[in-house]
Amino acid sequence: MPRAGRRPARRTLAALASALGLAAAAAGVWAGTSGTANAAGSVPTPDHTVIVMLENHAYSQIIGSSSAPYINSLKSGGAVLTASYALTHPSQPNYFAIFSGSTQGITDDSCYTPGFSSAPNLASELAAAGKSWASYNESLPSQGSTTCSSGNYARKHNPWFGFGNVPTSTALTFGQFPTDFTTLPKVSFVIPNLCSDMHDCSVSTGDTWLKTNLGAYATWAKTHNSVLIVTFDEDNSLSGNRIATVLYGQPVSAGSSSGTRYNHYNVLRTIEDMYGTSHAGNAASATDITGIWAS
Repeated sequence: MPRAGRRPARRTLAALASALGLAAAAAGVWAGTSGTANAAGSVPTPDHTVIVMLENHAYSQIIGSSSAPYINSLKSGGAVLTASYALTHPSQPNYFAIFSGSTQGITDDSCYTPGFSSAPNLASELAAAGKSWASYNESLPSQGSTTCSSGNYARKHNPWFGFGNVPTSTALTFGQFPTDFTTLPKVSFVIPNLCSDMHDCSVSTGDTWLKTNLGAYATWAKTHNSVLIVTFDEDNSLSGNRIATVLYGQPVSAGSSSGTRYNHYNVLRTIEDMYGTSHAGNAASATDITGIWAS
């Protein structure tokens, strides 16, 4: 005989899970409440992954540069991709590529219409797989603001606003980046402003910003099964679009490197496979980043 009360209890749990998901979205972290996807075997499953996007510098301007001592310390204690490439010029199409596996028809840095695309992307895939997502954007006027620009803030570096299937509330200000790193979503992007990302200011300025603002997370990631990825949107238009991409954290083999040619689609594919999501756009035919993971 069926046990009395079993189905109402299940409905209560389902309602609770839905409420938790809605509350998390309201707080700016998009938390999926369903999905049982598992990571691909060739990559680890970090508790948290933070991707930082910097701007407009070639590999040779960063790796080995005395102006970037912190990034080079992450390289020494983590891994560097020595044949990492952006996809195009100018900046904005590269951001769409690393987030959605496609430039979505964007060819310049002009201010796009919010929610113009319904294509799959990292955030929508994570939610479908029951994983949490948010972005942290320096100088964003307020959480979810879709303004084109404000001071040193520029929406051209924030592709998530281009997708109607990503809640605008998941775009947080950098002031909302938590000090308790256990509360971070599974995956998050950090977008410094136009000075901090080396676009308008020096390599040294960006390197110092990274250390000051993400150094504590990097140190924590080293002992808490988490990863920091630091990469660039594009080079200085003088180096074949070769860029620096550095990974750091407990799942990363310290002092490792890979000379395999990778681009933004490989980075996206790797993050997707870390969390067992589907694959957006050109990430479906890209390969995972391998050869740098700790056993």
